[in-house]
Amino acid sequence: MTYPATRLRRTRSAPWSRALHAETTLSPADLIWPIFVSDGHDVVDPIRTMPGVNRLSVDRLAGAAREAVSLGIPCIALFPNTQPDRRSEDGAEALNPDNLMCRAIRALKDAEPGLGVLTDVALDPYTSHGHDGLLTEDGRILNDATIEVLVGQALNQARAGCDVIAPSDMMDGRIGAIRAGLESEGFDLVQIMAYSAKYASAFYGPFRDAVGSGGYLKGDKKTYQMDPANCREAIREVELDIAEGADSVMVKPGLPYLDIIRMVRDRFEVPVFAYQVSGEYALIEAAVAAGVLDRDRAVLETLMSFKRAGCSGVLTYFAPLAAKLLG
Repeated sequence: MTYPATRLRRTRSAPWSRALHAETTLSPADLIWPIFVSDGHDVVDPIRTMPGVNRLSVDRLAGAAREAVSLGIPCIALFPNTQPDRRSEDGAEALNPDNLMCRAIRALKDAEPGLGVLTDVALDPYTSHGHDGLLTEDGRILNDATIEVLVGQALNQARAGCDVIAPSDMMDGRIGAIRAGLESEGFDLVQIMAYSAKYASAFYGPFRDAVGSGGYLKGDKKTYQMDPANCREAIREVELDIAEGADSVMVKPGLPYLDIIRMVRDRFEVPVFAYQVSGEYALIEAAVAAGVLDRDRAVLETLMSFKRAGCSGVLTYFAPLAAKLLG
């Protein structure tokens, strides 16, 4: 009987050997923890469509910050649930230096100065129509007028102390304008993580519930978010954002777009991040509740898939759980 000279199972035969030969690594340092912020005091408000995820009031953020640091999570991403009476057609609340987002930034920095704080820049948490930009009377997005407000929003958050501006609006040219605005006020060390390839996806539903924008949205976002059919267009978007001054780029959603992550990583020498979005989180939780998935294994496997595809890090609501499992 002839035996194979090469047996690939040899290096898989023991845990120490599997660890030694692992091609991809995952650690808590690869995670960004998205947190939804709400008005009020001592609020821990469960999000119906995202079991296990809560909206927290600003006074609760210090505890979350300490938990992140203790788990080795380097950064928290903030998303505000703006009160209905503070929403308007022009999203003016985004420019209020004492808005919910700015108070949340200051609370995190007061609690844990060394913790990274990433902030969303887009108008959908502040508009009464639920869109990421300003609208004409007939419902068209005003790209250039929106950019002017986005620059003001980014500066508002930078003044409050955020470390990373993450524009998620998908307006053309906004990265260059925001970078110029930051530089003009001396915020040269504030990073920009561009949502460069953000697709018009079915997987955002629970997020819109969490930030309270879903009930306001008129129409859809297909005129500014990307068509799921397109991949070469994603390369063009990323290339433009890098040229305009982005320090890193993001692909969103995550699992349905692993091919895009790999394409971007192979093409550009820039850090690539993925957002494991609310719909992806809800799918895993629903499968766990149905008894067909092991949560711990599924979470680590999906996060490893992002790293294997080329991600430098992942925004995930599973960050605390994953960090505990990895720690």
